[in-house]
This record gives sequence, C-alpha cells and structure tokens, in this order.
Amino acid sequence: MADLPSSYEALQFPAIKLSHQPPSSPEVTPIVTVILNRPKAANAFSVEMQTSLIHIFNLLSTDPRVKCIILTGSDPANKIFCAGMDLSAVSDKPASQPLDAEGTVNRDTHRDGGGRVSLAIFRCNKPVIAAMNGSGVGVGITMTLPCAIRVTHAKAKFGFVFARRGLSLEGCSSFFLPRLIGTSRAVHLATTGSVYPATDKLLEGLFTVVEEPAGVLPKAIEIAEDVVKNCSAVSTTVMRDMIYRTPASPEEAHLNESKVIFDLFKGKDFIEGVQSFLQKRNPNLEGTMPKDAPSVWPWWKDALAGGKARL
Repeated sequence: MADLPSSYEALQFPAIKLSHQPPSSPEVTPIVTVILNRPKAANAFSVEMQTSLIHIFNLLSTDPRVKCIILTGSDPANKIFCAGMDLSAVSDKPASQPLDAEGTVNRDTHRDGGGRVSLAIFRCNKPVIAAMNGSGVGVGITMTLPCAIRVTHAKAKFGFVFARRGLSLEGCSSFFLPRLIGTSRAVHLATTGSVYPATDKLLEGLFTVVEEPAGVLPKAIEIAEDVVKNCSAVSTTVMRDMIYRTPASPEEAHLNESKVIFDLFKGKDFIEGVQSFLQKRNPNLEGTMPKDAPSVWPWWKDALAGGKARL
C-alpha cells in the first residue's frame, strides 16, 4: 500500500474535501466521506471538481482499507447538494479533452465531464452512498445515479433541467435514470425539465430513504456502518454489476449467475459468512475487489476500452 495515503483527511483537492468516519480518526477508516466543497458557488460542478472526483474515486476503489464511500455536500444549512454545472465557467473547449490538429475538440473525441464522474463512481469497487443534503439539478443529480443508495430530505428539490438549457441528458443518465424509475417517468422528467420535490411521485424510487434535513448524513453513515460490519465487499460489487450488466435473457442471466456463485461458494467470505451465522457472531469478511473477484468477472465488454473491462 505504498502509494496509498496514511490519511485521506490530510489530502488536498480542489473543490472537494475528504473526511474519515469518525472524523477524529487520524488513520484511514473503513468509511470515507467525499464532500463537494464549493460553498460560495452552491457546490456547482466545475472542471476542478470533475478532476478531483474522478481521481479520488479511482484511488478509493483500490484501497483495501476502505469498505464504503459517502458522497455529500458541504452546505451546513442542508439546502444545496449541487447546483449543477457552473455555467459561469463554461467555454467552447471542454477541459481535459484530446485536441485535434487544429487545437479544437471534435465530437468523436469529446467525453462529457459528468459522464466521466458517473463512470468513476460506477466503476468504483466500493458501495457509494449519496447523502444528498439539499437540492440538485443537472449534473447535481445525474452524477449520483450510479450510487448504490441515495438518501435525501423532503425539502430538497431535483430536476433534469437540460431541455430548459438547450442541452441533453448527460452523466450516463440516459442509461441509469430509466432503469431506476422507469422509462415513462424518465421521459417525463427530461421532457419538462422541471424541478420537483424529492417526494414527488415522478421521482419515486430514486431515493430509497427520505429523512429530515439534519438526518441525511447521519442516516447515510448508519447505512454505511451496517454494510461495512455485515456485508462482503466482493458480494456487493459483484451483485451491482450483475444487476446493471445483466445479460439479455433469463437463460443467459442464469448461466452467468451460476458461474459467479460457483466461484463465490469457494470464497473465503462465504466460508466466514456461514461460520459466523452458525456461531451467532458478527462476520469478519475480508474479501476485496478485484483480488477476490469470481473468475468470470468482468464478464462484459468495455465500450471505451474496446475489450474486456478492466477498472
């Protein structure tokens, strides 16, 4: 672990900050909180925030000491999670993109920044819980769609406002949104571009927990602690991939599931899980990804890499 930090709280990144759980811990803890930290700009999504988020999720994904990640905002009033793209910083040359011979970005090489963050979260080998302690629009909601769990409060409002800005869905939301809430609701949200309270029926299913404003982060921590204490990191990652990267038919899903569970039956987490259950004690599940992944994982093709997926 020579390349891994002794403390995440000590790391400095533009537009975000990091916290252990509990924050007083001088050493890396199983739960790390990633905090959007542009309070003077309502945590608006900037190029610096994009770069920082991609870097930290890639780093946390490789750290065996970290078992679960919480993504939240820095607003102490719990009114704003992320105000979406920082429109004041928009230019005609997207940052960190390959340029052609004329020094411009072309359509085929451009990669949407929100999508790059969403993929960093989705490819992370740790469950990510979004503690959305305030409202979010645009990329302020789309980048949370790959998270395993989303927690918010009833006063928060959310919108896929792209039609009102002359834009289109980004952040891989055309993939995730209909899978989370259904095609009909997804098309309604995209067509109107309106902002809705978290409890609106159009958003039903997007947030699995709705708390009081001050209770959003504590609830996310409670869920994360339960996952860390009782769940296999290998199982949580593999099952997420089984759900989102499922084959096209029940028969193909059955074949894939059979291969995965065959390998996991031989895994150390299964042995410990059964023994701890029979002995009526808490499990000590030490498996990590990708080290203890089933041999069939990954079973999909990576469209960006042009071959079998590697994180």
